[in-house]
Amino acid sequence: MSDLVGDFRTAPSEGIWYSLSKFVLTLIVLSASVPIAYSFLPEVAQRKVQTTRIEALKAQKEMWQMKLVRNQREENLLRRDPEYIGILARDRLELMREGETIYRIDPPKTNQAKLKLQR
Repeated sequence: MSDLVGDFRTAPSEGIWYSLSKFVLTLIVLSASVPIAYSFLPEVAQRKVQTTRIEALKAQKEMWQMKLVRNQREENLLRRDPEYIGILARDRLELMREGETIYRIDPPKTNQAKLKLQR
């Protein structure tokens, strides 16, 4: 008879009602967590937009810093280097010194019709 009582004590953990109650509990937890998860979706999308904007602003900042360094270097050369001023003046006026050879490297011209077709 003690074997019979022992079987009843272990039976609920293995029965269909135990499995069904676990399944229902799982469904309750899922149904409660889904609305909470949906409430965070707009914030996730907003964070992605903000991250993209931050990256764009960092790239723009880097570009402006490079321009600043370049302009500071040119200002320094214009203030302190008379040879550089002479080179710029001759370049703009298309003049050259005696015995001086000038090499011009122009950027390639872009074909606007090809660019329109590629877009």
